[in-house]
Amino acid sequence: MNLFNVYPLFDITLVEAKDVFVHDKNGIEYLDLYGGHAVISIGHSHPEYVKHINEQVGKLGFYSNSIQNPLQQQLAKKLVRFSNCWDYNLFLCNSGAEANENALKLASFHTNKKKVISFTNAFHGRTSAAVAATDNTKIIAPINAQQEVEFIELGDMDSVEKALSKNDVCAVIIECIQGVGGLDESTTEFYKALEALCKKHDALLIMDEVQSGFGRTGDFFAFQRHGVTPDIISMAKGMGNGFPVGGILIHPRIEASFGLLGTTFGGNHLACVASLVVLNVLKNEDLMQNAKEISSYFSEKAKTISQVKRVKGRGLMLGLEFNFPIAELRKNLIFKHHIFTGNAKNPNLIRILPPLTIQKKHIDLFFDALTKELLK
Repeated sequence: MNLFNVYPLFDITLVEAKDVFVHDKNGIEYLDLYGGHAVISIGHSHPEYVKHINEQVGKLGFYSNSIQNPLQQQLAKKLVRFSNCWDYNLFLCNSGAEANENALKLASFHTNKKKVISFTNAFHGRTSAAVAATDNTKIIAPINAQQEVEFIELGDMDSVEKALSKNDVCAVIIECIQGVGGLDESTTEFYKALEALCKKHDALLIMDEVQSGFGRTGDFFAFQRHGVTPDIISMAKGMGNGFPVGGILIHPRIEASFGLLGTTFGGNHLACVASLVVLNVLKNEDLMQNAKEISSYFSEKAKTISQVKRVKGRGLMLGLEFNFPIAELRKNLIFKHHIFTGNAKNPNLIRILPPLTIQKKHIDLFFDALTKELLK
């Protein structure tokens, strides 16, 4: 039997990782500036992470949500306190796509409406409603296309208002900083107006923080810089530092009932421990402040590279945009300089999504390699 061939793979087999470095089967060390799609938040194999995961799996790794799990309560309290999202309720699941799927489903239940507004270059996942709200026709099957989704240009408030005025929209879902789409972000004025219009027309505002959440931008959630209060906040990726975990924070005005949402594996004991460790390390090692400081250093270094058209993003959710496609450059960084970076829907953009433990010396390694490649 063969694997179902849906991933274009680099000829690299990783066998070990520590902090910001990964090692392949041939003993080659790579600087990880991509974190496996922004998943590695507190560094590979962080000792506290390894310790607590091992301790928990030795006691109880999993049981269903039919019994009490105090770890879920601990995580909910710590998460709300750390993020300053007071009074929100937590529903745990397994991934970013599942988080967005549940967010959209909950919005439809709450409003008794079914249409969704999303934005051009959005990426919200690959499940039924989440993928329909993703701006990529190549991954939307006919069964997904049954969903009613209207795509609007990011920042186009007139079109948003026109769409919402029909009063058939259950939710507006938006990445405050677009990830796969290319790190675009609108203005505070836009996000505040979006919140007001959603309230006016009884649509829920869903902030997709799957990639940008858990301190990656220097704020716990990226939307917090703009002073808005979403109805639902979705999260995953950095939430578990590699352990599959996702969730949604739900505004208290949205009522729960038995059977409304559900999951087999979501919120299991190991997932909760993984996320609790992430929160503890973020706080104890002041990693959100580190994200801000390294971001500033990165931007200053980028100014020395004349080919860089602009730096996009915030914190350690960054992109370097060039005037040419970066596919070959990215391959050379991997195979010649042993540095992992990411790409985006924008073919001219390199994405930088490292562990939040990264230091200035690692940024220097990247820019030294980048300079060598661009001078050829």
